[in-house]
Amino acid sequence: MPLTDVQWARIEPLLPERTPRRGGRWRDHREVIDAIAWTFRTGSQWVHLPEKYGNWRGVCDRLRMWAVDGTWERLFTALMAQADADEDLNRAVSVDSTIVRAHQHAAGARKKRGPGRRAARSCHRPVPRRTEHEGPPRGRRPIPGPWPSC
Repeated sequence: MPLTDVQWARIEPLLPERTPRRGGRWRDHREVIDAIAWTFRTGSQWVHLPEKYGNWRGVCDRLRMWAVDGTWERLFTALMAQADADEDLNRAVSVDSTIVRAHQHAAGARKKRGPGRRAARSCHRPVPRRTEHEGPPRGRRPIPGPWPSC
């Protein structure tokens, strides 16, 4: 849905000049804003921008440049001030109370011990591998490392 003439009349004086500091003339600001609005409205990727809006890289670059130099912030602040002065602004507050919970294993919950399960080790030292019938290791030194004292 492209900008109407009334909307464009409010926005146009707030935008930067069409001739940047370097390079040639920019594409028409109105077409670029329509392209940005189309992308956000449809949720499409930049590369799928229709050809009627021009090169997707130019549109994306302009969006990024205007975000960095504060053009969008100045534009929205001025539009809000105009609407507030014209008493054309309806304020509504919407609070989303949705709660998103992760699964207990993803949230770092303690593991419950069931029958046949051992408690987790409190010390994070490597355990030497041996079978039960071998008995304790003889003549071996402990594995060196900066292990915490348990």
